[in-house]
Amino acid sequence: MNLAILGLFLAHLRTCLADFDTIIERGQVENATLKVTALVMSLDVSNGTATAITTRVKEELGLSSISRIETQYEQEVIGNVQLSCWVIKACLGEDIVKDGSLLAEIEINWSQSCWQTPGCFISPRNAADVSKTIKILTFFGTPFAIRSGGHSPNPGWASIDEGGVLIDLGNLNSIKLSSDSKVASIGPGSHWGAVYNFLDPFGVTVVGGRIPQVGVGGLLLGGGLSHFSSQFGLAADNVKNYEVVLSDGSIIGANAQENSDLFWALKGGGPNFGIVTRFDLYTVPIDKIWYSAIVYSSSDVPQLLSAFVRWQNEGSLDTKSSVIFQIGLDVCSVGLVYSEPANLPLAFAPFYNITPLAVPISPTNGSISSLSDILGGAFTQVLERHDYRAASSLIDLEPYTQVEAQWRKQAAAIQTQTGANTTFTLQHISKDVVSQGLQKGGNALGLSPVLQQWWTTVIDWQNEDQDDAVRDSMISVTDTWKELGTARGSYLENIFMNDASRDQNPLFGYGPSNLARLRSIALKYDPSKVFQVLQNDGFLLSKA
Repeated sequence: MNLAILGLFLAHLRTCLADFDTIIERGQVENATLKVTALVMSLDVSNGTATAITTRVKEELGLSSISRIETQYEQEVIGNVQLSCWVIKACLGEDIVKDGSLLAEIEINWSQSCWQTPGCFISPRNAADVSKTIKILTFFGTPFAIRSGGHSPNPGWASIDEGGVLIDLGNLNSIKLSSDSKVASIGPGSHWGAVYNFLDPFGVTVVGGRIPQVGVGGLLLGGGLSHFSSQFGLAADNVKNYEVVLSDGSIIGANAQENSDLFWALKGGGPNFGIVTRFDLYTVPIDKIWYSAIVYSSSDVPQLLSAFVRWQNEGSLDTKSSVIFQIGLDVCSVGLVYSEPANLPLAFAPFYNITPLAVPISPTNGSISSLSDILGGAFTQVLERHDYRAASSLIDLEPYTQVEAQWRKQAAAIQTQTGANTTFTLQHISKDVVSQGLQKGGNALGLSPVLQQWWTTVIDWQNEDQDDAVRDSMISVTDTWKELGTARGSYLENIFMNDASRDQNPLFGYGPSNLARLRSIALKYDPSKVFQVLQNDGFLLSKA
């Protein structure tokens, strides 16, 4: 081939490549324009707002970057935090999107270990606001965390740093009762104390949290233990319907008739499927109840543990009875609750013959809200940082006694070292709790229908530089519990999500069958894996 022909060929090739580049660039522009247009149209904003958003997005990201935005977040998040905050503010208003450095917002979280400064706070007013928010965050690949009541002590569960945004559901706090008083519709940003105060005048209540400061959303998604669980099951078993915003922004209902697989998964499956914007709970016809609180010397703990086991095996057969059994270094507190007016219910007889130090709550026939208020005062925050740990076992006095001794040793040592305050709590789970759940369609927890107890320790301390030492002291206690329980055949794998610490894996304890089912349901309703990758942290299926 002579040089002249070769030159003509190369010139033609350059022209073709230039045309090809033009075609690619044109395709990128068209692709990017389509993506931005589709986003803006889905947000249902005014023409002026739509134009402003389109212009800002194109200027800030560039068309080539937009064209490469994907909707599958298996590898990495993208970010675009401030752009997401700006677009959400343009859609929802300045009163909905707040600066991430506002201390009043940061300090809503119960534990100081969860006080983080996000890129911005987003406080939606309704499901439509949540839908727009999740569409925008998904489009830009922006990490997020979701806060209901903020009572989780696990950093990152309901908090996030400047690398993401915090969706605060506090404005979704409405409480409504149906005309026949059989269903209460409750926003995830409500707290249980407010729920009971609202329902009391109507002579009904719901199966919900025992501590009034706890938020509705997190407790229900984790299962939720109530004073009335032996009668009616876990709190989640009493949900009639969930209103849920999915990762594509669609708003759906999940109940026994509609999206029934998601309905099952949300009963204890955690934050893996969408953002619940309303819980419709069946009410129960409980008006007045009997309750008392008794404080004993720590020297009486062996006798009290025996009394507690006797109640578990005998007294708890009366499903109207429940016991809050909490051990501290100096005292042991026992709360007795009976779900109707009474006079020293026989179910609690094992405790009546043990001489107390004090009776801070005399036997009372009163309202649920009055008990809730009392418990709220008893659980006021003193030290700033908090952590839970959870374990489960069959009813077995010997490991109770041995683990309590190990806990006492660790609690005394860490208190001397750091000033940390620790409590050791046993929570009874009757066969009726499990059977009630099964009768109401089942839940995700995979509980065995046997008498069992859920143990938790709560530890409170002051300084960040003590975090590791404090947490290690309680990890050693749960390790002891597992070792002793396994040796006796009484240890159970299930870990109650509402009481689990950040390094624990409650979803694993649901069993391989339930875990596989949860994964399948999550993929069906969140095929882009937004809640596994963009969601900051939590008890996620991607970690189970």
